[in-house]
Amino acid sequence: MSPETVAVVVVTFNRADLLVGMLDGLATQTHAPDAVIVIDNASTDHTREVLDARTDLPLHVTTTQSNLGGAGGFHLGVRAAYDGGYDRVWLMDDDVVPAPECLERLMAVDEDCLIAVREDLAGLLVEKAAVDFDLRNALAIKPKRASVDSTYADRASMPALVEVHNVAFEGFMARRRVVEEIGFPDPSFFIFYDDVDYAIRAREAGHHIWAVRDAVLVRQLDFNQQHDLAGWKGYYMYRNLFVVHLRHGENALVRIKPWLITLVVVLLSPLRGGRAEARNVIRAMAAARGMRRLTDPALPPR
Repeated sequence: MSPETVAVVVVTFNRADLLVGMLDGLATQTHAPDAVIVIDNASTDHTREVLDARTDLPLHVTTTQSNLGGAGGFHLGVRAAYDGGYDRVWLMDDDVVPAPECLERLMAVDEDCLIAVREDLAGLLVEKAAVDFDLRNALAIKPKRASVDSTYADRASMPALVEVHNVAFEGFMARRRVVEEIGFPDPSFFIFYDDVDYAIRAREAGHHIWAVRDAVLVRQLDFNQQHDLAGWKGYYMYRNLFVVHLRHGENALVRIKPWLITLVVVLLSPLRGGRAEARNVIRAMAAARGMRRLTDPALPPR
């Protein structure tokens, strides 16, 4: 059989200096990618100059007219990889750097859905993919009950493959047949939870997702998941979390949870986020109701 082809999809926005390191990592892979599809989300820094200089990679660059968010960028990139006929697609953010053997380690695993395992600049395990993502228990405040890095002390203590329930679009790989079955990342998410939604859709279709211990991805920035819930990011965090529950909740009580969260946030708003957070969560709940079905652009190719 012929070796499988693989396209890397990179989404970037105004982080040209980080993008340089990411592309350097791709250029040193022991298994060279067949294509590197870069979605530049209308960057206004020197991203264009960085990309124009990379004659050492098989770049295919799309510059959008406006910022489509990570979700919109990955939607475009996965669609381009699918239309290009590649056997696998490997999704990558602009703030991670793959170790030289990362792609080779992934391609050696005969599974449909994989993730590389992230570490920080000090070599500490920081893989946040959930090993237990609970959409059954309505009393679970957060569906992520355990992650790779909360389960294993370090990379050495992990087995070679660890099954995970969700992913980040930083090192996630899927075969072409997965896209054919479940479709594309949903661009309507804009940011946050588009990767979670995609992983759940893959699992609902019967696919397992495996974290590959020896596929190393180095994160260049610290995780900052403490966003201002009264600001614009807070709106998307609430809305998209609610969408995940409405689409994928395994029982009626879990699907009711977004309404209960909205009520609690509004009642507690005088003590925490104030009117701004209350407005965010009310708007988020109203918008999430209209996103209960997968949007047409994300449907499987016909």
